[in-house]
Amino acid sequence: MNDVDRTMPATEVGHLARAVLDAVGQVVVGKRDALELVLAGILAGGHVLLEDLPGLGKTLTARSFAQALGLDFRRLQFTPDLLPADVTGSFLYDQRSGDFAFRAGPVFTNLLLADEINRTPPKTQSALLEAMQEKQVSVEGVTYRLDEPFHVLATANPIEYEGTYPLPEAQLDRFLLRVSFGYPEHEEEWEVLRRRMARRREEAEIKPVVDAATLRAMQAALEDVVVEDSVGRYIVALTSATREHPSVLVGASPRGSLALLLLARVRAVLSGRDYVVPEDVKDVAAPALAHRITLRPEMWLRRVDPSFVVGEVLDATPAPASGALPSYAAGQPGYPAP
Repeated sequence: MNDVDRTMPATEVGHLARAVLDAVGQVVVGKRDALELVLAGILAGGHVLLEDLPGLGKTLTARSFAQALGLDFRRLQFTPDLLPADVTGSFLYDQRSGDFAFRAGPVFTNLLLADEINRTPPKTQSALLEAMQEKQVSVEGVTYRLDEPFHVLATANPIEYEGTYPLPEAQLDRFLLRVSFGYPEHEEEWEVLRRRMARRREEAEIKPVVDAATLRAMQAALEDVVVEDSVGRYIVALTSATREHPSVLVGASPRGSLALLLLARVRAVLSGRDYVVPEDVKDVAAPALAHRITLRPEMWLRRVDPSFVVGEVLDATPAPASGALPSYAAGQPGYPAP
């Protein structure tokens, strides 16, 4: 029996996840909340968009998680002249065989760092869409499956920054959540300098805490985290409310509800529980929904942030207080029949 087949309890998933966070925290100083969100996106099986100003540790975070999770890692620098074939790979003529052979691109890995993804035109950005959603790549009519686990950690500069292209809404929706780090506190920044002087070199190495098979087992174990019906309806109510907010032109899609569900399960496990409470949903609401919201033009002129809209939706939507069993679990082993 391999690691994917065995049943891993939620307590073990939480223990391993916290160990991974501790390992990454040895290199990325502070920002524990942001690091938890990044790991939540990976454990939930999704992709993470790290949007912030240059120099705030986005690339370091991606590399550190790849090392701690024991994943094959590749970094692709997105530039204005990058072509889709530079992402997916292409067919090249092999003189020895007299035929064309496929040369795999950097997308064929476990963890892909798409660095500064919004510095390349939309045509190249869209080359990632099939890989992110379908876990496969099609090149000249031939489809190639990507090995699991496969995750994209994309870094992006703010759209007002010089030389950037807005990400298409379809691609933004493929990211399970968006995370921002922000500037460090004075003591945190001094700790960065202190650790750099102590290790006497630029690179920081992290020993693997888990491997790819264990990560897949952790991801599979999240399916056993219970979501009671009222909590599930609360998730749907939050997402639906974003579509009715007066400041919103286009609200979050049902994929936003799914993101809330998956991320809330991870939040529950990190808190040592095998069931989701409304507070888990609230903690991940802004990272999961804000980037899926399109504001009305006048809101952009007033510099209203979509996260503010999510905050208002949270305040206006009553949270449930129910201890009933989830209906989807009734009749399954360990649950009474309805």
